[in-house]
Amino acid sequence: MNDFSIAMALVDYIPVFLFGAAAVLLQRDLYNKMSKGCFALFAAGTINVFIAGFLKATWKLLYAAGICDFTALDDMFFPVQSIGFLLVGIAVVAMLGFRQEKAAVLTVAPPVFTGTFVFVGLMVAGLGCMSVGLSIIAVRMKKGGAIAYFVIAFLCSLCMGYLSSQDFAQAYMNWMAEIINCIGQGTLLAGAFVLHKAGLADFQLK
Repeated sequence: MNDFSIAMALVDYIPVFLFGAAAVLLQRDLYNKMSKGCFALFAAGTINVFIAGFLKATWKLLYAAGICDFTALDDMFFPVQSIGFLLVGIAVVAMLGFRQEKAAVLTVAPPVFTGTFVFVGLMVAGLGCMSVGLSIIAVRMKKGGAIAYFVIAFLCSLCMGYLSSQDFAQAYMNWMAEIINCIGQGTLLAGAFVLHKAGLADFQLK
């Protein structure tokens, strides 16, 4: 039995909107640096992550308020979010590693799994690629301080991956996850904002 409070459910929206703000900044600044296909992957990935987080927070709120236990919103969280992060990671790697006017990314629909381990792996891989890619951009822009934000965001994602394998029926575990997630998405937004203020939109990566 899950032990959610309305306060906890409302806090769960905070990292969702922090990530959403970071995603909007990065979409605006990286748009002219990606091919249409690459940007489509990046946009689709960030939208997937945002929607997955928003719907899970909504499930918690509905559950905590005693309205209903709409488990489908919780069940889709890991598959949608992990694939979203993977798409984001692929897009950032493609942007840095391939000529964008000729870049093409081949994607294959993954098989359906019922466990969470594979989705945690995809999420960590995608976040790792994104964090490394953004750190490379920070180095090229001589904004080394932003790297610390991206490293912290990635480390928080590793912690979230570990916590996902633990017993979330206890309230303190949920609060721990909420705090770590807020820190992770907050530092991602901070790093994206540093690059945005430094002129990422007009910066030539190649």
